[in-house]
Amino acid sequence: MGPRTLRLLLIEMLLAVTAIGSGAIAADYPSGPVKMIVSSGAGNAPDVIGRIVADHLARMWRHQVVVVNQPGAGGAIGVRAAGTSKPDGYTLYFAGAANFVALPELQASLPFDVARDFVPIGLAGEQPMVIGASPALVAKSLSELLALAKTKPGELNVGVLSRGGLPHLTGEWLRTASGADLTMVHYTTTSQALSDVIGGRVHLVIEGLSGLLGSISGGSIKAVAVASAQRLPNMPDLPTVAETLPGFLGIGWFALMAPPGTPQVIAHKVSDDLRTILSRSELKQRFQELGTYVRPTSPGELTDFISAQQQMWKPIIAEVGLKGQR
Repeated sequence: MGPRTLRLLLIEMLLAVTAIGSGAIAADYPSGPVKMIVSSGAGNAPDVIGRIVADHLARMWRHQVVVVNQPGAGGAIGVRAAGTSKPDGYTLYFAGAANFVALPELQASLPFDVARDFVPIGLAGEQPMVIGASPALVAKSLSELLALAKTKPGELNVGVLSRGGLPHLTGEWLRTASGADLTMVHYTTTSQALSDVIGGRVHLVIEGLSGLLGSISGGSIKAVAVASAQRLPNMPDLPTVAETLPGFLGIGWFALMAPPGTPQVIAHKVSDDLRTILSRSELKQRFQELGTYVRPTSPGELTDFISAQQQMWKPIIAEVGLKGQR
């Protein structure tokens, strides 16, 4: 046996041992509790959806999945906590779209870029942004609303959450795409914005569907349009923004990631298990009740999706001058 043949044989044996070891790691994972860091406070959309995912994974794994809320600094606190965690698969990171799209632009000094440095696992679901209006507003459709705004430049106010979030970015895109001079009014909570819209002090609100469902069903605000690609299966009479402004899309979404350096074999195991629970009818039904729709992906598909979302929102972030702000 020549030196080259012997070297190839050794390489093959090493790869075989590595494959066996990786398979054993995946088969044994998890062997204990798993921590899921969520970059939002309790009760917010990422927390609620994350806890549903954690509950279903815990039942599958027969080990606890403990949700740890790390809110603050626009998601930066959660990113730091997850990014410095041991990359052994026993810490996961669950966050909403803004942490992937806006945070890297707003806080370039962060030591971690979630989309670039963290290990992708998969999307859990998506939640479309909805434009809600005060019942006192005379406009009954999006086209009427935009026409009214153009006759009253700067007079129509839109309640949105913190700067750089998906509701805010959706509002800014609506303003630039329509040419209507809308004034953004920032709130720290959805309930504050809804209170002012219901009271007629603010004309409109843009928020994820889950945050507006109760007010819409109760009739205290009226839904004008949804920023999804198609009309929603459970709200077929609600027009999309794209029916008035072609190509418009404002979707919040939730993704599961792992800290930098987490073995790919573990990430793929969690991804497979995530897609399994997302296929469950009870989970789909619970998501839909919360204005969220399952969106299972592989790790590679998640990477491509995040890249596309960043490219889509980058011009809006640049146009409104958010870069470098907190």
